[in-house]
Amino acid sequence: MQNNHLSRHARQVLTVTQGKAQMHGPGSDPSIARSWLRCLEDYHLDPAQSMAPTVLEHGRVLESRERLQQVLQIAGNEMNSLHQQLSGAGHAVLLTDARGVILNCVTAPTERRVFERAGLWLGADWSEAREGTNGIGTCLVERQALTIHQDEHFRGRHTGLTCSASPVFDPHGELLAVLDVSSARPDVSRQSQFHTMALVNLSAKMIESCYFLRYFENQWLLRFHLQAESVGLFSEGLLAFDGDGRICAVNQSALNLLGTIRGGALGKPVEMFFDCALDELFSRTTTHASASWPLRTRDGRLLFASLRGQVRQPVPPSLPTPVPAAKVEKAGSICLLDPALQNDFRRAVRVFERDVPLLINGETGSGKEAFAKAVHQASQRRDRAFVALNCASIPESLIESELFGYRGGSFTGARKEGMRGKLQQADGGTLLLDEIGDMPLALQTRLLRVLEDRMVVPIGGEPQAVNVRIISATHRNLLERVEDGSFREDLYYRLNGLEIELPALRERSDKSQLLDFILAEEAGEQSVTLEPSARQALLDFAWPGNVRQLRNVLRTLVALCDDSTISLRDLPNIVGAGLPRDSGLSDPTPRGASRVVAPPLPPALQEAERSALLAALEQQRWHMTHVAAQLGVSRNTLYRKLRKHGIARSL
Repeated sequence: MQNNHLSRHARQVLTVTQGKAQMHGPGSDPSIARSWLRCLEDYHLDPAQSMAPTVLEHGRVLESRERLQQVLQIAGNEMNSLHQQLSGAGHAVLLTDARGVILNCVTAPTERRVFERAGLWLGADWSEAREGTNGIGTCLVERQALTIHQDEHFRGRHTGLTCSASPVFDPHGELLAVLDVSSARPDVSRQSQFHTMALVNLSAKMIESCYFLRYFENQWLLRFHLQAESVGLFSEGLLAFDGDGRICAVNQSALNLLGTIRGGALGKPVEMFFDCALDELFSRTTTHASASWPLRTRDGRLLFASLRGQVRQPVPPSLPTPVPAAKVEKAGSICLLDPALQNDFRRAVRVFERDVPLLINGETGSGKEAFAKAVHQASQRRDRAFVALNCASIPESLIESELFGYRGGSFTGARKEGMRGKLQQADGGTLLLDEIGDMPLALQTRLLRVLEDRMVVPIGGEPQAVNVRIISATHRNLLERVEDGSFREDLYYRLNGLEIELPALRERSDKSQLLDFILAEEAGEQSVTLEPSARQALLDFAWPGNVRQLRNVLRTLVALCDDSTISLRDLPNIVGAGLPRDSGLSDPTPRGASRVVAPPLPPALQEAERSALLAALEQQRWHMTHVAAQLGVSRNTLYRKLRKHGIARSL
């Protein structure tokens, strides 16, 4: 009987994925059909295969829980409350990490065995690549709240489940976790899930807001809404900024209320969005934000806000004093004391002012986006938008809408009001196409047309003129990709008006000054010095992750510094030991954390690691972001391991 059910379900999946439209049933939903197609073509899954989900080893589950400790603490109470609101019986409330691994489960003790038989174990991997279409895994791919009801699951063994899931994002817009409610009751209708989905989505937003408040508890935090009584509720806008009034993070509600995008707000002065001087804003600060007060936006809309932070004492006026040269340099957005880099920067600004496209090459983490932003800020477009799009970090199915935008109602799941693409958001300013080498071939053709005609055609919309200057960046050899047919030759020459090769950190002659520059930035008003031995160790290290890795290490050292001095024993093991750059280790961990520098792997294990990498690359069709997510490592670590094993895609 069970085999018959699995066979029928498999036939239904194959019928839909072969392009045979259904008027009714699970395959009639285009989003389900797309997910089923991904499962067959991208993940090579079998809908009739009845295998138990992959469960992580206990130690790896503990490591994952440790990474999300704060989120789990915040989510615990919310999950219990959600379970009670759903009347408990027949429901499991789950929280996963950004890979789809279950880290917490709330259910009635008498029902635990029921959900475990369904595969909902602590540590089970419910990513779409592992378990096919399901609430958790498909939510991770789509990055939006959704319900997968019974036969809408890809695997036949999961069709007894109904799952409603909502993503949880961190303050920087990155996917942090997924909150899911699953039911194994056979009488659950899709209509009954509307109420469940609303509760799950509300709980996910509550977790996001609480995490945002805790994450920036030592920063100035502006909370605002259209209604005074809504300040302090989950729908409020949250905006964190530093002592100079520069925006550090915003949540989605804040972006919606301000009518901007994350890239258009981060790093900008808070005064750019509100009709209120920074000193006046600071004067409203209380250590525990309570009563709200009127605050107008720059375009005249009235909001109500409260500001939490450290109350500033008024500073008596004084005569201006000359600013030392070192301070002037530290106030800049980038350190450019390497003579060759200085010359490249001057050339880049000159040609950029003449509307000549820039192509920036360099290793991952070498500062390509910072260089591009500095060029923009040095140009006459400095007061207009600087918008960045990472072509490697966005699923291929979403890049088109991200770049060109879409008209409302142009496809299933589209916002009613539509969305302006990155090209339109950068109108009058600059668009950085980061990791341009990973842009799908079909979109390269459309991008070339935009560059030639200066017209954008949103999905389902009409042509619109844009005035935008393009900077491209990549760590790949684009000429090799032209030769293997994965990058258009005409687009390469259109983007390559001037090619700049950024040096790796280990090759820069201003590494010492850059170290001081970043340390000063991370320390802020805190006084922090490096002991000579620690400084030399930092300068001698090869820095495989380049400037990004150096900044992360210094940020951690500053945060853990108690006596204003960083010594050699405070450095991460990987830096203090002076390991070569092909050591294969991932990002460094500060001393005091439970990490030991690992010896080289035995030959048999090295071959096993190489085989696992090749298998993941083939399964994900060499999509590096997906491969890194499947293996649970960063893209930097993935590329280091590929270099270590001499793995490269054959031409």
